[in-house]
Amino acid sequence: MKRSATSLIISTFMLCTVGATSQIQAADTLAKIKSSGKIVIGHRESSDPISYVVAGKPVGYAVDICNQFANDIKKELKMPGLKVEYKAVTSSTRIPELLAGNIDMECGTTTNSKQRQEQVGFSTNYYATEVRMAVKANSGIKSLADLNGKAVVTTQGTTSDKYIKMNEKGQALTIQNIYGKDHSDSFAMMASGRAAAFVMDDNILAGLVAKSSTPKAFAIVGPVLSSEPYGIMLAKGDTKFKAIADRTVNNLWKTGQMDALYKKWFLSPIPPKNTNLNMPQSSSYKKLKARPTDAGI
Repeated sequence: MKRSATSLIISTFMLCTVGATSQIQAADTLAKIKSSGKIVIGHRESSDPISYVVAGKPVGYAVDICNQFANDIKKELKMPGLKVEYKAVTSSTRIPELLAGNIDMECGTTTNSKQRQEQVGFSTNYYATEVRMAVKANSGIKSLADLNGKAVVTTQGTTSDKYIKMNEKGQALTIQNIYGKDHSDSFAMMASGRAAAFVMDDNILAGLVAKSSTPKAFAIVGPVLSSEPYGIMLAKGDTKFKAIADRTVNNLWKTGQMDALYKKWFLSPIPPKNTNLNMPQSSSYKKLKARPTDAGI
């Protein structure tokens, strides 16, 4: 069907407008930071040793990485005086907070998944976790089969829940799934006996066990249910912002600084109790280190 010259001009104008709008949106984070004079980092409160709070201050492996990212943003914008602010988020609020523009990035224990990539973007992955379960050491629970007929807790808004359900179906287990509002709440449910096991990323479990009042009362057991990469969560389609994040993370891997951060947070005494997790690099972590990527699962 032929179109008039007028309709062709209008259509072309609309396409150009849409394209321009997309480009503006892609640059929003840097433009927002430049305009506001601050960088807002979303962090977690109880995801030791990746991202948690000690004496009111966010600390951890991911927080160190994102602080370096913030420094690189300052250099990129030639604004050394940019303020860095921190905003606590949870498993349930992290994506809404990013989509609303309340945080510029999220630095925690967020799995880089293809499902999440439909809403948000991710940097090159900076960590790879293995999903397992924490139980009371005297519970007798060693495998998934031992969970039959029991309550199992995981945290609202996390990916670990799907692995519980996948294994329930595969092994014909009868399990009552319950949910904590955050990782500390989930751990407390397991510790108090309301749940027989807490299924979560091994680094989170190790951190919670270490800072509990009786670390020897708990054990991390069972098979690896999943290997999952963590990346800095960013606005979707923001190519300029992602390029800086990727450069930051890739440089940490390339120079060996990521190994130094791993030693600092997983193989050395950490606050608040100066507990050493003594958690060697997993096979999943070593695989990521050998070939850093921003691929999701």
